[in-house]
Amino acid sequence: MSTTAKTGREQKVFYGWVVVVACFAITATLSGVSYCFGVFLKSLEIEFNLSRAVISSIFSTNMVFYGFFAVMGGGLLDRSGPRIVVLLMGLLTGVSLFLTSRTGVAWQLFLTYGVLLAMGTGPGYTVVMGTTSRWFNRKRGLALGIVGSAAGFGTLVGSPVVGFLIQQVGWRTAYIVMGVFTCAVVIPASRLVRKDPAEIGEFPDGSKSDRVEINKKVAGVESIPQIDGFSLREASRTGDFWLFGSIWFLASSCYFLALTHIVPHATDMGISALRAAAILSLIGGGNVIGKLVLGRISDTVGRKMTAVLCVLAGAGVMAGLSWSEHLVALYLCGFVWGFSFGGFDTAVVAMVGDIFGLRRIGVIMGTLCIPWGIGAAAGSTLGGLIFDFTHTYFIAFMAGAVAMLALALLIALVAHNESRTVTETGTSGLDSDKP
Repeated sequence: MSTTAKTGREQKVFYGWVVVVACFAITATLSGVSYCFGVFLKSLEIEFNLSRAVISSIFSTNMVFYGFFAVMGGGLLDRSGPRIVVLLMGLLTGVSLFLTSRTGVAWQLFLTYGVLLAMGTGPGYTVVMGTTSRWFNRKRGLALGIVGSAAGFGTLVGSPVVGFLIQQVGWRTAYIVMGVFTCAVVIPASRLVRKDPAEIGEFPDGSKSDRVEINKKVAGVESIPQIDGFSLREASRTGDFWLFGSIWFLASSCYFLALTHIVPHATDMGISALRAAAILSLIGGGNVIGKLVLGRISDTVGRKMTAVLCVLAGAGVMAGLSWSEHLVALYLCGFVWGFSFGGFDTAVVAMVGDIFGLRRIGVIMGTLCIPWGIGAAAGSTLGGLIFDFTHTYFIAFMAGAVAMLALALLIALVAHNESRTVTETGTSGLDSDKP
């Protein structure tokens, strides 16, 4: 695909959508790898004879390092573009999964899965969301919804496949298959991503804004929009930046509490491992639909309202998990949880771009991934600790419901004006991004 400016006839397909497809494939693969840990939990518990809290802390270690590598990936994205970052991610993820399959003692899992896998998957969210944000303005919510839905799609497809592999060939071979598949998808996809429209002489959304048209008439030349916005230092001096950090901490702790422990919770009730793994698939399916549907809705009815309503629905789901005793109820909770969290995630990410601009979106989002990773570690570990002490997840899920209510309040406090967004020049507060 040529990277030069288009000449002569117009391109039939805006290259931003090619970027979206590539980012979707990358995200689906890396999310499928990361979010199926709950399917492996009991196999690892039996293999290494460890408590559920210790096994959960392996995933927690991964998520803590995830946040720090997200910052590094975001900085590299802003400086060098997404190609090299994605290539390294694919290689590191594949190697880490292969080494995880070869572990002989528990401490090795903390290195291969906890640290090395985080190096491969940690920058993923920052890279794909930061890159996608640069390619779209008016349709940013839709584009982010499509890319973000890949995380749910990866969970939807990956969880039952991994459950089947573990049942047929064991957990070690399952990790090898995942590693090979990751390299086969992510490395080729890295060649398709581009940093921003200016790299190929394009404009966000594939069209020129009124401001660009005016510049063109005055200067008599094509004008490529310049990316503007907050630096990390400038963003960190605002109250909204710290609110977003708190929001992502609480959201992540609740999400990964459920994601890590819902399968063990179901199998503890006597449900078979394959049927329990299907709950993760429903979370993934709901996540896909929620991001696609609610991402587009957030472009028109508002980011903040969408996020708050989704979080309130999530609070009801967490409370429902505490009382659910039947598989059908768990399936329903799983789907609604995925749907609501998908809408929340897309709306909040779009708000970050709206408020802080796109010039340093990679490092800003990467930095915000630190509280996300710490929250994920806290939620999964806390769930394991509560279970080890009480032999039930009732208190853990109820605590999650309370945390979701606090999360709704934090979102309401963000000073996000729906009529102010980032224009094609990237400057906050000039034009509306409503289509």
